Amino acid sequence: MTQLLKRAYVVVILLLLLAPLVVVTGVSLNGPQTLRFPPVEPSLRWYGSLFQDSAWLVPLGHSLLIAACASALSVSIALPLALFAWERNGVAARVLTGLGLAPFTLPPVITALGFMVFWMTVGGYGQIWATIIAHAVFLVTLPLVTISLGLKGIDRSLLEAARVMGAGRWTVMRTVIGPLVLPFIVSGYAFAFVLSLNEYIIAYMVAGFTVETIPIKIFNALRYGYTPILGVVSVLFVLLAALVFGLIGRFGDLPRLMGSERGRSE
Repeated sequence: MTQLLKRAYVVVILLLLLAPLVVVTGVSLNGPQTLRFPPVEPSLRWYGSLFQDSAWLVPLGHSLLIAACASALSVSIALPLALFAWERNGVAARVLTGLGLAPFTLPPVITALGFMVFWMTVGGYGQIWATIIAHAVFLVTLPLVTISLGLKGIDRSLLEAARVMGAGRWTVMRTVIGPLVLPFIVSGYAFAFVLSLNEYIIAYMVAGFTVETIPIKIFNALRYGYTPILGVVSVLFVLLAALVFGLIGRFGDLPRLMGSERGRSE
């Protein structure tokens, strides 16, 4: 009986998670310009309209550019921080790690307001590069955590063996540490990329309507008119996120990324 209740509980949770996706997918299939469920006159016309309408393609391009660049920048910040904390393990390392975790632990509105005041002061408000930097700083926690987990799982005897064989610091980094940590670097990049694509508050507070991203475009569309393209964009974003996380689960060490002490290889 207990096992049956557990399975029923899991099924209910899965249904609750899937229900919004089913509704949004149904909305995207409406033939006329309406947000109704079940869909009226089901059609794929709005999927084609998305890629023919510059009003949506430009924000989509902005979102992809910001996400790609911000994720790369966040990884480039997180990697040396994680390496320093892993090698030193002192007060300075803990302070730097805390600073790396701080942006993601604060309420996003507070972080966004701080970014807005900063960029208005230095003259970067409304610029796409300011949005990229703001996203990178905000999302640096994700690659920092994943890379730290990867470094934690490295057997230090491998490093000692490499040094005994005459390998220098950078050779050890390139031939031992780098290959072992690479899946965690890629995973951190992927997590930051997906969250940057869907981030609204910081993008709005830093760029306003000057650099319109997809989340900002969706908000504007909800204010000024309803169209099934809203559902189309949502479905595509969900599929992209599912693809990214599916690849992480397939090729990465997902148990360790989820906090398990024992990785897949163990």
